[in-house]
Amino acid sequence: MLIEFSRCRVIVAGAARGIGSAIARAFADRGAEVWACDIASDVERLAGPSPSGTGIIRAKQMDVTDSRSVDELVTSAAGEDQVDILVYVAGGVRGQSKRPIEGVSLDDWRAIVDANLTGAFLLAKAVAPGMKRGRRGRIVTISSRAGLATSLTGIHSYAAAKHGQLGLVKQLAEELGPFGITVNSVAPGFMRTSPDYERQWSCYSEEFRTAFVDRIAMRRMGTPEDIAHAVLFLASDYASWITGQALPVTGSPVA
Repeated sequence: MLIEFSRCRVIVAGAARGIGSAIARAFADRGAEVWACDIASDVERLAGPSPSGTGIIRAKQMDVTDSRSVDELVTSAAGEDQVDILVYVAGGVRGQSKRPIEGVSLDDWRAIVDANLTGAFLLAKAVAPGMKRGRRGRIVTISSRAGLATSLTGIHSYAAAKHGQLGLVKQLAEELGPFGITVNSVAPGFMRTSPDYERQWSCYSEEFRTAFVDRIAMRRMGTPEDIAHAVLFLASDYASWITGQALPVTGSPVA
């Protein structure tokens, strides 16, 4: 199966590190013009031509929950045409950790919900008109196993936002399908892809960590590239009749 994205305009939101960085590079390696954005300034290190492909990455530091910045990004990425593919990776736990619900402030709740759900809404809203006019497009979010069950983080707002993101995916799929646009999600299992998740992993005992990996059918932790490959498939023509779905990528037959 040969998957290429030559002349495609792709936005990857939340691209500074880990899964987002791998996705941005994977599209560029296959010929895409990628706009990689993140609230973290180190996203700028991604900028430049793909060293192993024909695509290019244009990097921009921005807040995906700022509607004006989102609109400006989409206008720049679309040029005189449209954004062909949106991949929404931004989110995470925003440096928070498990607490009893009575100890969670409204500001902390909103910080995680905005990054994981509101930003996905704003980006989808911004790219949809162009995709509708062109009668083509792909939207892929990176949700989580926490959107299919409960969260290992124990963070209420993270589980709620990821479940909400999947609801958004299904509703958008229903609305945008008649325009030739698919909307899907990839739900990774736990991966050590950011400082927050490294800190979470380090809090577990050696016995827990060994048992955790042993419960994975493939007997290994996932990598950012594992998720990138699933996204490439859902963004390709091979997935043109798949929409409104959450694809668990967990190394196991169950989420």
